[in-house]
Amino acid sequence: MNAQELTQKHKLLECIQCGTCTGSCPVARKANLNVRKYMREVATLGKLTIHAQNELWSCTTCSTCGVRCPKEINPYEFLIDIRSMAVEEGQIAPTIRDALESIFKNGNPWARIRNKRSEWSQGLNLKHVSQGAEVLYYVGCTSAYDLRIQNVAKSLVACFQKAGLNFGVLGDEETCCGSEVYGMGEKGLFEFLVEENMKIFNKYNVKQAVTSCPHGFHAFKNRYNQTSVEVQHHTQLLAKLIDEKKLIFTKEVNKKVIYHDPCFLGKQNNIYEEPRKVIESVPGVKLIEFDRSRARSLCCEGGGGRLWVDIPGPRLAEIRVKDAVEAGAEILAVACPFCLLTIEDAVKTTGNEGKIQIMDVAELLALAI
Repeated sequence: MNAQELTQKHKLLECIQCGTCTGSCPVARKANLNVRKYMREVATLGKLTIHAQNELWSCTTCSTCGVRCPKEINPYEFLIDIRSMAVEEGQIAPTIRDALESIFKNGNPWARIRNKRSEWSQGLNLKHVSQGAEVLYYVGCTSAYDLRIQNVAKSLVACFQKAGLNFGVLGDEETCCGSEVYGMGEKGLFEFLVEENMKIFNKYNVKQAVTSCPHGFHAFKNRYNQTSVEVQHHTQLLAKLIDEKKLIFTKEVNKKVIYHDPCFLGKQNNIYEEPRKVIESVPGVKLIEFDRSRARSLCCEGGGGRLWVDIPGPRLAEIRVKDAVEAGAEILAVACPFCLLTIEDAVKTTGNEGKIQIMDVAELLALAI
């Protein structure tokens, strides 16, 4: 893609150089990321430059720049196209290269073999989606392979079973959704994953799916260009099950809970109410809010491939933990595996172990059923 094509695709000539994108970017100061400058170079000078790795790969694709832009431009999408150039030319960190290679070979970025994808579910008596299931629970790579996030999947399964939901899984047939592949700029691999996933969804006549990851939810809903499968995030489905009185609580959880809005659920998809509804429905819970919440929520730095590349400097997740502790929260609730991993790690690096607990909404709910 040349400079003129990029300019037209991303409406760069409509940019009024107000600087809102750079000013609102959560990592701009940390990584010297000036997306307005990059866009101006392409639109007015015709320069196509692959900038320093710490700048280009610092973007978390959180979409804050797009949400705030008065001209409705999405600068982060422009950066993804610049990343595509970097990927094509091999100008990427070894950790990103390895994650992309693992996704192509193994269907996941964690260098784990395909036939261990369903090991997390041993003993849970889950049925395959082909066995008359109405809803596919698409587990996702991180929930399937990461030992900490597996507990989120198990908690969600417990909630679904308690509610009598007719659901099934794909087991070892499941493969990566491609959300972070797209964010890292490897669009050829992303299109391959779209084909693979839609092939298997069509094979089993999947009409409804639920994900526990906002990134997978966003990909299926907004990136796949498909309308045959209705996709929900697990907080949406849990809120529905609670509304329908299918999920009944038997225990109290007497805790102060603060909720962190994941970027791909909130800013990208405007889902703010359902997670709060689920949390507030838990007997004994008192929900408190961050000063920066909803559309102003602070990114955890987990998206856009950032789990596979480290950018030096203070971490936003550490700010999140400190703010939660200062607010008097006992539990910081999340609704995204990336948020859980980055924020739980920040509890350790800020010395707040024992002061606050990080839990997915599904884990919180499982305590009360």
